[in-house]
Amino acid sequence: MHLYLVRHGIAAEPEEYETDEERPLTKEGERKTRKVAQRLYNLEIQFDLIVASPLLRASQTAQILLSAHLSSQIAESAALAPSGDIGDWLKWYKQWQETGNSSLALVGHQPDLGNWAETLLWGRSHETLILKKAGIIGLILPETGSPVGRSQMFWLSGPKFLLC
Repeated sequence: MHLYLVRHGIAAEPEEYETDEERPLTKEGERKTRKVAQRLYNLEIQFDLIVASPLLRASQTAQILLSAHLSSQIAESAALAPSGDIGDWLKWYKQWQETGNSSLALVGHQPDLGNWAETLLWGRSHETLILKKAGIIGLILPETGSPVGRSQMFWLSGPKFLLC
């Protein structure tokens, strides 16, 4: 199973909004995220499902991926909110895995996505993987059993390399 961890695009500054949940993508964030989405489409990448954090900037990023025809389905998960619990996501993933789908995109936040990738790769987080805004980490998860400590990375790219 291919798992793509996608960080939200460039967002408005925190002090501009009452709560972190309300922070939208900036115009530049939208533009760059659309370019990244178009590049993914050109690379013929498709997701069976896009799951996003409930925060506005992540939801907007997921909608941009959806509008680029990278998937026909989108969902929301509180597990992808900042400081979300990978254990909650793993329970959901176990059920989703039984559907036979083969490609999933998670749209969330740093440092969580980097930490989740480390947990899936090495069994625990070392807090060293940094995912840039609108960047992507691609992992291959095992077909059976827990993916924790048993996954393989096949892609780590900041948006700069996708905007060419």
